[in-house]
Amino acid sequence: MLVDTPGLHHVTGIVGDAGAAAAFYGETLGLRLLRRTVNYEDVLQYHLYFGDATGAPGSVFTVFPDPHADPGRTGKPGYEAVAFAVPPDSLDYWRERFADRDVTVEAAGDRFGDDVLAVADPAGTRVELVESDAGGDPWVGSEAETRGRLPADPVPESAAIRGLHGVTALPADPYGTATVLDTLGFEYEAEAGDRIRYRAQGDRATVVDLLARDAPYLREGPGTLHHAAVRVPDREALLEWHDLFRDRGYDVSRVKDRHFFHSLYVRGPGGLLVELATEAPTPDGPTGPGLADPDAVGHARDLYLPPRFETDRELIERQLPAFEVEGVDPGDR
Repeated sequence: MLVDTPGLHHVTGIVGDAGAAAAFYGETLGLRLLRRTVNYEDVLQYHLYFGDATGAPGSVFTVFPDPHADPGRTGKPGYEAVAFAVPPDSLDYWRERFADRDVTVEAAGDRFGDDVLAVADPAGTRVELVESDAGGDPWVGSEAETRGRLPADPVPESAAIRGLHGVTALPADPYGTATVLDTLGFEYEAEAGDRIRYRAQGDRATVVDLLARDAPYLREGPGTLHHAAVRVPDREALLEWHDLFRDRGYDVSRVKDRHFFHSLYVRGPGGLLVELATEAPTPDGPTGPGLADPDAVGHARDLYLPPRFETDRELIERQLPAFEVEGVDPGDR
């Protein structure tokens, strides 16, 4: 029996330089670099996973670095922004942190009663911080020190990101996309101006805002968001969703083995790309409470490859640029 999604599983963006992305998300925002792995469609490019202490679904933001691509353009049908949840009364801290790191605050204000701060990552992706009581356990200095790696300038627990808050989408047809969200279990909550809010009934990462406004067409590339993924229980549920979407005439992929989870992609009316990803791991994937590498010391340093790519490890490692996330290994002090 189909089960409504409790919320987002992860969001994925396209960036330029891998090191610049790691510096922004792993240092400036204080997320944990959970995995250094590869793009399964192009193993000579990174796929980097960031998130909370364990990489719980609902906290995870991933990026495809493509340093040679032309800059992208946000537009229809795509996503305008990714939002992370931070504790109430923490945005003053973030203003100071961004100022200290020469990150320009592009917008600030109230949205449906929540205080919001917006900046851009080095590739130009719009990133928002939203004050919220929701979310999981942050990865902050004390956690990093326990794991043997203390960031040089850690975000204090009182301000640390708790996980994803949601996404803002620019569908070609907001009403068509609304039918997809309704099918997945998101419910209409409110609207203000050209922004329409839908919310899932889970405990974290529950918000999808649709913008009913004119916009240019999306051009994928660094600075754009590729997709948002919602959580489903397991592969059996994915197969049911696949059949439902196919019966409705939606553009739906086969179920894919992403090693850490199973997933499928769907484009319904409105043209927005949505992934469905399982909370249950794949049988041959790593086990643990989330997507983090349980053997990593703080930020993941080693390249993780699924077994099917291990025979090409030497070639892959030669092609990928080296980078490090700033920090101090207490054992070296």
